[in-house]
Amino acid sequence: MRVLIVDDHTLVRAGLTRLLQGFADVAVVAEASSAEEALIQYQQHLPDLILMDLSLPGRSGLDALDMLKALGHTPPVVMMSMHDDTDHVRDALDRGAAGFIVKDAAPQELEVALRAAHNGQVFLSPQISARLLAPMLGREKPSGIAALPPRQRQILRLLGQGLSNKEIAADLGISIKTVETHRARMMEALGCRRANDLLVLAVRLGDKLQ
Repeated sequence: MRVLIVDDHTLVRAGLTRLLQGFADVAVVAEASSAEEALIQYQQHLPDLILMDLSLPGRSGLDALDMLKALGHTPPVVMMSMHDDTDHVRDALDRGAAGFIVKDAAPQELEVALRAAHNGQVFLSPQISARLLAPMLGREKPSGIAALPPRQRQILRLLGQGLSNKEIAADLGISIKTVETHRARMMEALGCRRANDLLVLAVRLGDKLQ
């Protein structure tokens, strides 16, 4: 299994490379520190699988998924993150990710994730699976503002403070496209037909979004 590692931290890439090379039949063929570099390295080395961090400078790992998909046939991509935000997980899976693991996962979990993705299966860290399945286990499903994931509540609060999409993206360290995607999903979830309706709601709720 030939793997491309994408992470903007040099020490993290070095640690992952050393770890993966300890797995049987796994070889790290290239590294990248950004979405753009990942695209270049993929085209040059054509790896069997990509292990990619969600948070990258400039364009995010989610944006990189879209960029790779635009090329046509791409290898499985396993996303990594420091957080288990279910909204990001759903977004990654919707964009074609073959797996999602948290960065504090055990080495064995990473190996299972890579091999599952290489075999055409989807792997999620257990804590992520538990959070995704929670609404299906008989618990009352929240509605309205309470149903919004933490990230969307955070963006809605910033909208209420008068920040633009660009300013919110910079403040949260995400791409403008990701902010726009969250806004569209919030409008759908809250029944807002116009962008201005969402802004009015954000201003009215104010500190309640903390």
